[in-house]
Amino acid sequence: MSLDGRLGALKERHADLELRIVEEDHRPRPDSDALLRLKLEKLRLKEEIERLRKDTLD
Repeated sequence: MSLDGRLGALKERHADLELRIVEEDHRPRPDSDALLRLKLEKLRLKEEIERLRKDTLD
């Protein structure tokens, strides 16, 4: 997979996680453990995206 393809896939997963976080957060009784897992995964993806971008600039 090309770098652009990899970045695109990561961005899609990041956006999907954002939607899942919003959906969970707006439930009558949000699951705080699920929210934490989703947010940590989203952060991990963001860090990977930034690392890949940085690597392409070096």
